[in-house]
Amino acid sequence: MLTSDLLDKYTNDHSRFLVIDNMLIHYRDEGEGFPILLLHGAFSSLHTFEDWALQLKKHRRVIRLDLPGFGLTGPNPDNEYSVKGHIRLLKKFLKMLGIREFDVAGSSLGGWLSWELAYKNPERVRKMILIDAAGFLEERSIPTPFKMARTPFLDKLVKYAVRKHILESYVREVYFDQTKVTNALINRYYDLFTREGNPEAFVYMVNSHFKDNTRHISKIETPTLILWGNEDQWIPVEYGHEFNQRLQNSELIIYRDTGHLPMEEQPAKSLKDAKAFLMDA
Repeated sequence: MLTSDLLDKYTNDHSRFLVIDNMLIHYRDEGEGFPILLLHGAFSSLHTFEDWALQLKKHRRVIRLDLPGFGLTGPNPDNEYSVKGHIRLLKKFLKMLGIREFDVAGSSLGGWLSWELAYKNPERVRKMILIDAAGFLEERSIPTPFKMARTPFLDKLVKYAVRKHILESYVREVYFDQTKVTNALINRYYDLFTREGNPEAFVYMVNSHFKDNTRHISKIETPTLILWGNEDQWIPVEYGHEFNQRLQNSELIIYRDTGHLPMEEQPAKSLKDAKAFLMDA
């Protein structure tokens, strides 16, 4: 259930809702120009790109949404959280907004969805930005909360086990600079993760059957910028190098003293690099 308190705190004048597959999808559509789709990661929401959106919307049409199981969108009634299911929903979402061709930037899970979109729909994705992107399924690339949600018995207790101090420890894991982990940041992550139905959705998601399509990355010709924090504890920087080696047309930028979320922890630097890439003809 979406409460009025959450709506008051986490929507603004640009917030909209669309009904897709019996879900009320929360999204924001701002600015004008060639569209860019911003996709957040697991445990997160569209708010992760707030700093980027504030600047990009001056020159671009900026679209971001809370993916099923996260943020204000909440759980999928069919418990469908596979990459294939997310891609299917994103294509319906873009069709309803009248968007055919676009740029995409994705963080973590959103990065995984981005390169799968580019692989399967190369004619639609003009440029792509991968931010500490997921998709490789080796054990060392599985973050702590995911391992917990896959543990027998513990998976049934996630709804009750994730108290604010535990959620804070996860947020601190994805940030290198601990001075940037404010109470407001922790409250946002906690409020949106514990939205009714989201903890259970998270368990369903991490226990979904994920198909490893990384063998297809080398087929992607989309111009790609890869951004990575060298202190990422969730998806090590070695995977940034792996993406850069496999993609046909890519550039890798690594940020020192930065964790899993460069667009949050280093918004000015990461946005400057993103804008230069997007504007380069």
